[in-house]
Amino acid sequence: MTIEDDIAKVGEQERRLRFDRFDLTSAWSVGEHIRRLALERGHALSIDIHINGMQAFFAALPEARPDFEHWIRRKRNLVQRFLRSSYGIGLELKAQNVTMEEKWGIASADYAAHGGCFPIFVNGVGCIGTVTVSGLPQRDDHNLVVEVLALHLGLGVEALRLA
Repeated sequence: MTIEDDIAKVGEQERRLRFDRFDLTSAWSVGEHIRRLALERGHALSIDIHINGMQAFFAALPEARPDFEHWIRRKRNLVQRFLRSSYGIGLELKAQNVTMEEKWGIASADYAAHGGCFPIFVNGVGCIGTVTVSGLPQRDDHNLVVEVLALHLGLGVEALRLA
């Protein structure tokens, strides 16, 4: 796959991974599902779900590092600012051969265009929050979030996952 193919696929993910409703119970269900899959797969990562400006779920798995929380914060800041997935933004910046600092004047100390954060969109409402994981290579972070969101929406994971 080319970077253009990945950008197009992430755009499709962002259009299709939208909920009719998402509340605190949904956040717990999605977060616990990510946690369960990560434990089964032996991943060391941290998981964060924010809705309506508050943390609705957080878990740090065995061998997670404190630095993962800083990556989560920076990825979440980017998604909250642009209402797009952090991986999609990072791919577009790479394709344009430009940094966040050059394009928007935002500091990498506060924002991270690395995979693993995805906006939570509710149909008829808009973006109400984010699902973020950190600890895997960025493409794997992104794919894990997409996989669980697709499963919760009853969508085919294989059709949406990046190769």
